[in-house]
Amino acid sequence: MQSKAQTPDDYMAEIPADRKKVMNEMRNAIIKNIPKGFEEMMGYGMMGYAVPHKIYPAGYHCNPKDPLPFMGMASQKNFIALYHMGIYADPKLLAWFQKEWKKHSQKKLDMGKSCIRFKKPEDVPVKLIGELASKMTVKEWIALYEKNLKKSK
Repeated sequence: MQSKAQTPDDYMAEIPADRKKVMNEMRNAIIKNIPKGFEEMMGYGMMGYAVPHKIYPAGYHCNPKDPLPFMGMASQKNFIALYHMGIYADPKLLAWFQKEWKKHSQKKLDMGKSCIRFKKPEDVPVKLIGELASKMTVKEWIALYEKNLKKSK
């Protein structure tokens, strides 16, 4: 489900009532912890955090007009989703997250390559999401992105 919202505030305003509180908590945890340089913005029909063109003019290789995405969060039809490109690109960060998950949740981790799915709002470990947001600087993300991009060519 992609939103047509133009701003993160507009996106947050359209979230269903049963998810609004936890989505606001997630947003606040990310904003509080994400390193300087990432900017909150809309992209791909969800709100997210990206490296803006003023820092990384090349943009995202799939569409250079887009800033380099890093994290996103979305209220999907059947779940809340958190996307984190760092856990997709960095096996060490993924291992850290999987280990920490067990300390923060009794639920089985429901995860794709970069997508973590939460079926119920009460399943979202907000503190862990804030900590995950803090784990990679803009400079580290750009270096990892470029390293992985070169490997794939």
